[in-house]
Amino acid sequence: MSECRNNIILVGMMGTGKSTVGTALAEKAGFRLVDLDQIIEEEAQATITELFARHGEAHFRDIESELLERVLQDSDIVLATGGGAVLREVNRDIMLDNGWVVALTADLESILKRVGEDPNRPLLAGGAKERLTALLEERKHAYDFAHVKMDTSGKSPDDLASEILMHYRG
Repeated sequence: MSECRNNIILVGMMGTGKSTVGTALAEKAGFRLVDLDQIIEEEAQATITELFARHGEAHFRDIESELLERVLQDSDIVLATGGGAVLREVNRDIMLDNGWVVALTADLESILKRVGEDPNRPLLAGGAKERLTALLEERKHAYDFAHVKMDTSGKSPDDLASEILMHYRG
């Protein structure tokens, strides 16, 4: 971890609780919560669904990489990334160079309960269960670079935040 930056970075599939756990974690740690997808939407003045539809996933990922690097120049933040932010090696390197990375996981049923048929999830178009099953398989090793993995299935955001902080400070 970079000695000058004190950041906790949450990665994981959509629906694993990055934003929800991130909120509780930031409060407990006394850090500021930054939601990367929210920053992308603000900068692009478009929703992620609109960005995917207008410009495609590659364009979205370019914006994501640029903003990830910019956001992580800050310190004392909890960063909730988008589920696919880990797909580029450069992003994984930026995260490892600028913080402590926690991979949140969950079982398929928990993710489905959380995201369902959300129309704001462009990667789930065409059947959430089938797409999630395929994404979980495709990305099963994408989060292996993280310093620690935590299963969020059946756990409260508050309990997870406490557990993460225990590992972080430990």
